[in-house]
Order: sequence, then C-alpha cells, then structure tokens
Amino acid sequence: MELDLLLYRYFGTNDFDAITPAVFDAGRDRLTFDFADEKDPGRRFALWTLLFVFEIAPSPEDAFKTEEERRAARMFIEAAEREDADDD
Repeated sequence: MELDLLLYRYFGTNDFDAITPAVFDAGRDRLTFDFADEKDPGRRFALWTLLFVFEIAPSPEDAFKTEEERRAARMFIEAAEREDADDD
C-alpha cells in the first residue's frame, strides 16, 4: 500500500496541508475502523503506519498480536524518530 493512495482513500487528498479538521475526523474514523477490521498482516501494518503518521496509532503492544509484528512496529517508530532527529 502506498502512502499517497492511503491518504487519498481516507482523506480525499494526498496533500497533508489540504486535510481540514472535518475531513480529518471522518478519515480518522474510517481508518481506525479499517485497521481494527483488517486481517492481512501487511495491510494492517500499513494502516497502522498511517495512524502513526497522524499520531493516533495504538501502541505496538495494543495494536499487534505477535511479537514479530510488535518488534517491526517498534523498529518503525525508532526509524521515524531518528529521521525526525536528523531533520532538526
């Protein structure tokens, strides 16, 4: 799943700056529902990463059943934090 496609699917645009509060609320609701309902591990992880980008993702421990998935999520968080630190 590509980020641009996910943004468009849930928020009607792939431009972060164009997402209004009302559009965000509706997209967040659809995204969290789909995340909870998704069975495919890869798709579920992709949806979780989008939740993470918007700072609304559940913790890896709450989001994923297996230690392998939780470890991958923690690694993603660490990589994102390193990237943020590099941007400062």
